[in-house]
Amino acid sequence: MSGDAVVVGGGLAGMLAAAALLGHMDTVTVVERDRYPVEPAFRKGVPQGRHLHVLLTGGQRALEELLPGVVGELRAAGAHRLLIPRDLLTRSRNGWQRRYHEERHSMITCTRPVLDATVRSRVLAAAARSRTRVEVVQASEAVGLLGGAERVTGVRIRSRAGGRRRDGVPEAAVGVPGDVREERGRRGAGGAEERELPATLVVDASGRGSRAPRWFADLGRPAPREEIIDAGIGYTTQAFRPVEPLDAAVALQPEPGFPRGAAWFPVEDGIWLLTLSGVRGQHPPTGVGADGMAAVLDYVGAYGEPHLHDHLKTAEPVSPPYGFFDTANRRRFYQAPGGVPEGFIAVSDAACTFNPIYGQGMSVAALSAVALSRLLRSRSGPRPDRPGFAAAAQRAVARSGDTAWLTAVGADRPFAADADATPPSAAERLATWYFGRLADRAVIDRTVGAAFRDITYLTASPSRLLTPAVALRTVALPRRRGLVGPPPRVEGTPR
Repeated sequence: MSGDAVVVGGGLAGMLAAAALLGHMDTVTVVERDRYPVEPAFRKGVPQGRHLHVLLTGGQRALEELLPGVVGELRAAGAHRLLIPRDLLTRSRNGWQRRYHEERHSMITCTRPVLDATVRSRVLAAAARSRTRVEVVQASEAVGLLGGAERVTGVRIRSRAGGRRRDGVPEAAVGVPGDVREERGRRGAGGAEERELPATLVVDASGRGSRAPRWFADLGRPAPREEIIDAGIGYTTQAFRPVEPLDAAVALQPEPGFPRGAAWFPVEDGIWLLTLSGVRGQHPPTGVGADGMAAVLDYVGAYGEPHLHDHLKTAEPVSPPYGFFDTANRRRFYQAPGGVPEGFIAVSDAACTFNPIYGQGMSVAALSAVALSRLLRSRSGPRPDRPGFAAAAQRAVARSGDTAWLTAVGADRPFAADADATPPSAAERLATWYFGRLADRAVIDRTVGAAFRDITYLTASPSRLLTPAVALRTVALPRRRGLVGPPPRVEGTPR
């Protein structure tokens, strides 16, 4: 065992990081800003909580490695499993994707409350069986790091509500046995109690709003270099109950001259979620009531595809539309030499944030946790209480998000305003050209499509796209358009 750990953030990424640390640390303290609901429910502190959440193939495999059987539990809770491309009708800039019957890839679709509650329950159950003592401190936020420029030695936290729920029960050790450790306390801003949590390792899993760069400055070390690609995409999600559900989900992707997207996916309890997206000046409507629904139908009708438009006319809205507009891709290069002090690592969105419209974030959170778990289980790697662990862990975590970063940036780069984007290198421009040509070919070519899905569903590295069979078919074969309408049937048998 290697001392005490503190995980900043008790959402999906934080819980998965805690799972990775089980059996390797004496204690793990998870610091969460919100209070967890007793039953699955939307939480105010999850800014994307009302939107569709998916687990791609790579994310499912990673989740199963950490928590065997959890994908089955998600399905038992109402999540859907879609085989790709059989159960997803996709229209890209090159036309409609042929509907092959493959079993290489699948997508789990659900709401965020079901995903969070299922994973949290499994992690806390695993903690109860572990040698590691896990404590969850709710209604508290991290306000700074302890230590110095070369080594982090803990976290300073502040209660957001006096440390008690409305029923007067102290916020502590939720769902697991054990007492909260004694910490030194003092009063911070506004009279809220501040406490110091000493730690051998601090894991920042606080998401897109991570304040670690500012905390680094307080310690006297530079913030990590950042790369930002912002296409200015905004999106809304609204829940519907269709009279007669479709036999497949629908995805309409943006194309040159028409930078809008739409997605129609099933979740629990017979509900389907409609997500509409658009770049600056083309953001989807956010109105409610009859006028709001008319605006939604007009927005979808502009695609010129009656399949989804006519279906929506028969669906009953069961929620207002919820918007989200902070969609920039942002990478903080903590993995660079000297990028992190000893005793600190950043995972998932705290280190690398993707445009949420591509549905990669939850899968990368799982892949990041697996990368950390494998390093901890490696006999040749450094221990958390030894020099070099933070740098090694940060490199492993960064590698787990490389493929998602390349695909998200490749998709958003054509729409990014020059003033907001980090300029592309010559290599990135070549990669963008090749990736675009390959994506067009994937619509009509089963061999190229299989490789394309291996990458976009996060089960292979980008080198998969450069194998001779894929490269020759991408570059040498003539361009051909996809289907002019949704595929009327499923083709072939699994392979």
